[in-house]
Order: sequence, then C-alpha cells, then structure tokens
Amino acid sequence: MSAAEIVDWVNGIIWSKALIYLCLGAGLFFSVLTRFVQVRQIKEMMKLLINGSSSAQGISSFQALAVSLSGRVGVGNIAGVAAAIGFGGPGAVFWMWVVAFLGASTAYVESTLGQIYKVEYQGQYRGGPAFYFDKGLGQRWLGILFAIAAIISCGLFLPGIQANAVGNAFTQITGEGAVVFAGIGAYKLLALVVIVTLLAIIIFGGIKRIARFAEFVVPFMAVGYILMALVIVFMNIHELPGVIKMIFADAFSPMAGIGAAIGWGVKRGVYSNEAGQGTGPHAAAAAEVQHPAQQGFVQAFSVYVDTLFVCSATAFMILITGMYNVQGTLEAGSFIVQNVGATIEIGSPAFTQMAVSTVFGGFGQIFVALAVFFFAFTTIVAYYYIAETNITYLSYIMKMPSLMFITKCFIMIAVIYGVISATGYIWGIGDIGVGLMAWINIIGIILTYFIWKPTMKALKDYEQQQKAGVKEFTFDPVKLGIRNATYWEERLKKQQKND
Repeated sequence: MSAAEIVDWVNGIIWSKALIYLCLGAGLFFSVLTRFVQVRQIKEMMKLLINGSSSAQGISSFQALAVSLSGRVGVGNIAGVAAAIGFGGPGAVFWMWVVAFLGASTAYVESTLGQIYKVEYQGQYRGGPAFYFDKGLGQRWLGILFAIAAIISCGLFLPGIQANAVGNAFTQITGEGAVVFAGIGAYKLLALVVIVTLLAIIIFGGIKRIARFAEFVVPFMAVGYILMALVIVFMNIHELPGVIKMIFADAFSPMAGIGAAIGWGVKRGVYSNEAGQGTGPHAAAAAEVQHPAQQGFVQAFSVYVDTLFVCSATAFMILITGMYNVQGTLEAGSFIVQNVGATIEIGSPAFTQMAVSTVFGGFGQIFVALAVFFFAFTTIVAYYYIAETNITYLSYIMKMPSLMFITKCFIMIAVIYGVISATGYIWGIGDIGVGLMAWINIIGIILTYFIWKPTMKALKDYEQQQKAGVKEFTFDPVKLGIRNATYWEERLKKQQKND
C-alpha cells in the first residue's frame, strides 16, 4: 500500500459513521441537558466578551476567545468549506450549521471542564482534556492517552495542513520563482524563512505573547473576511433566496447522497469549529475568570463565530457566484455539478478565490491568499500552544524536566515540511489527528457527566447567582460536590482569608 492509501484506510476507520453520529449525538445530548444554554445565555456570552481582565497567571476571557478562535478559524474555513461543498454538495453547509449549533453546547461543557480542573503550574494556568480526565474523571491513563494524541496531532499532523496553505498563499501572490533547491522555488523558500522566523518569535514568547498576537490579528482578519463576503452577497443579492433554498433542499435530498452531505458537513464542521475535539479547553483554562461557567459561555460563542459567521461567509461566496463543482461517486473525475474547470482542486482555496474574483478581479486572488496566510498562521500558533500544554501535563504528573524547547523544535520541523510538501494526502493526515482527539474527548466528557456531572452543577450554580443579581461571582466546588477542583478550592480559601 502507498502512503496515501494507508492514510485513507486509517481515515476510513477513524472517521466512520460512528464518529460522525457521535459528534452530532453529543451535541444534541448536551444541548438538551443544558436546556440549550447556547441560546439561553447568548446575552451573557456577549457581556463576558467585553468584561474580564487578565492576571500574571492568566489571560482575559477575550484573549482566551481569540486564542481558541485562532485555532478554530483556519484554512478549514476557506479550503475546508470548499471541500465540503465539492464532495458533499451544497447541503453539506446545512450540516455544518447543525454541528455548530449543537456543538456550541459541547464547547460549553468541555471548556467549563477545562476551567474547573485547571492548575497553576510554573506561574501559568494550564488545563484541558488531559487534566480533567485525570483530576475530574480519575482516569490518569485516559489523560495520558489524550495528551499523547494531542501532541502528535497538534505538534506533527495538523500544522502541516496550515503551513502548506501558508506557503501556497505566499506563492500565489509572488509566484514560485526560480528553482534553487530540490525543486523548490526561491519565493517558496523565502516564504519558509518568513513563516519560521515569525513563528519562532511568537511561540518562544509564551502564552502572553500568543494571546496578544491572537487578540490583535484574529478579530481583524475575521471581520475583514466577513465584510468582503457581504459585499459579494450584496452584489449577487438576487441569487440569495435560491442559494438558501438549495442548501436546505440538498441537505435532505442531496446531489451526492444524504450520507455524503452529512459526512462532509460534520467532518469539515468539526475540523473547523473544533467543538468536541478537545482543543478549545486549553485556551479556556488559561483565562482569568470569576466562575468556570463564564469561560464555557465564551467558548460556546466562539463556535458561532467560526461556523455561523466565517464558514457561512465562504459558503455563500462560493454558492452565490456558482464557482464550484460537486464530485460524483460513480467514477473518478465525474461530476454531478460542474460549473468550473475539472482540474480545479476541490480541497483547496480555489473555489473561494474564483468566487471573490468575480467581484474584485485580481485583487480578490490576493485578498484570499492573504486571508489564508493569516488564518493558517494563527492556527499554527494555537496548535503549538495545545501541544505545549499537553507536554506540560506530562511534565506535571511525571515530575520530569520540561520538554518545551524540544516541542518548539518539533513544530518548527512540521511547519518546514508542510510549507515545502506537495503531498496530496496532507488533509487526510490532519483528519486523522482531529478524529483521534475527538473520539477520546467526546467519550470522556460523556463519561464525566454520568459519573460526577460537574458542568451541570457549575451551570446551575452560576444561573442561581445570576438570578440573585450578584456582582461578584464565586465558585465553591466542595459545596457543589465537585471533587479535585484544587485550584478553585485554594482560591476560595485565599478569598475567605482576605475577607
């Protein structure tokens, strides 16, 4: 078997229908249990984005949102949406919306867990699935398993996709240039030097520098991209009713079969918004908040920003301009719908670039290339932070020397490989990483609910304090029957002592 065939085979096992329905089922399960907190508390979500502050140990709620969004808003929002439409038909967009709406409740649960079971280690807040499986579920082996999966996925597998997109975006503007080494053009090598240098400056600066970078870049790039999409939709406003009708009709009687629409919609939806994947809780745990539920609310809102805003912007640009193909399932190279050239790569930013060019001409190509550059680069930074946090977890529980420098070097190597690689199965490698973490995390948070229900207790406690009109929220895990939330236990003792 070739490397590509092995990747496809592993992907077929990990991304079976079982995982697709597990993602949807978990979202529905937690939506019902929380009484659709993603709708009821949306006003509080908006309020918390503005309020809050950082500390010496942690970052603000907005910075945590920006860091997690830098991971969620990546090349999947441009190339991933194009792939969902190209392989699953326009109806895949509907299922991306569904997984985002339901997944917002999953994001609340996993991010609240990240806050409840965070620790203060070496002067910084750290947390995530590895920590809450260890401390909350009492299963250290599961924490170690997730940590290893996250380090491999975020440190090696996933950065390659983003780095490859960054390199391609750079050369889309400059061209390849003269070949200078191993078939690689001069401008691609220049892109490599720029990317690695910028990445080194940011990741060697720690979470504070990562947060400041994300806080500035993420809102700017997301708002600019959405505004561009609105212009394109407005210029083709007469097509909008037909596009919306097509999305909903195709979701249940899709061109490529309902399985393809659901499968690609959920797959690319989870890849993009990361709800249930277990990546969001790492940034959530780093936030300085009064109550764990607060950061759960903020992270639930980040799913809306990623999928309902940014992914929808891409989808509407592609569909409203008709710049897409839908691949058939009978034979290679066959199309159910063919509006553009058969040689256009489906899993790339090409559909988006062509859609933007219909209104903005040559500038559209440059704008999308720049968007890919920023989206992908910020995601690489977020992946590094996740890998770093899980290395920290292993150091924390095993009392072993820090491996941070080695982690930084490994992700730099992964980025270098991603920029210069031309392998067509790089997306498949990334999907394996996403699937591994999603399987472990979703099963783990469901088990945690059935055993201790910490997130439900935290939600009930927060909403009782809301109803009472308190100005300063408090969290007493012992009173709520939540065990091993040692950071919050010690924090409450210090507050009581000072009072």
